[in-house]
Amino acid sequence: MKIVGIGSVGTRCYIGLLFSEDGHPLILQFKEAVRSVLEPYAGKSAYDNQGQRVVMGQRLMQSSSDIFLGWVRGRRGYDFYVRQLRDMKMSIPVDGFSAVRLARYARICGWTLARAHAKSGDAATISGYLGKGDSFDRAMGAFALAYADQTQ
Repeated sequence: MKIVGIGSVGTRCYIGLLFSEDGHPLILQFKEAVRSVLEPYAGKSAYDNQGQRVVMGQRLMQSSSDIFLGWVRGRRGYDFYVRQLRDMKMSIPVDGFSAVRLARYARICGWTLARAHAKSGDAATISGYLGKGDSFDRAMGAFALAYADQTQ
């Protein structure tokens, strides 16, 4: 069993080590998926299996996902999503960035996040809701600056 991060506390997480006939290892992670904390406000999920809800969300947000990504319900009724366990996370050391490089990095991060969210919603409807003005842009900028001040 393994717990990392606050999202996993109190949930089941199992690691499976499998080998091919040739002895090649495959490590799979089975993470328990519980009901969304947004359910009381956004309504019940369209998916009966909470693992499927997580997987479908990941497939919407990611440009390409793990070929082993899937879901299962255990014998005791717990829902899990399955993925290949490998550390593919990376980070950029921003400590020594100049203001220009930091701004460029922030634009790339913002573009990536916007792309992921645009895939999960109706872009035309969202664009229509936001309108042609810059009110939303200014509000997001003000929020980001206030949050940065709070963090600092």
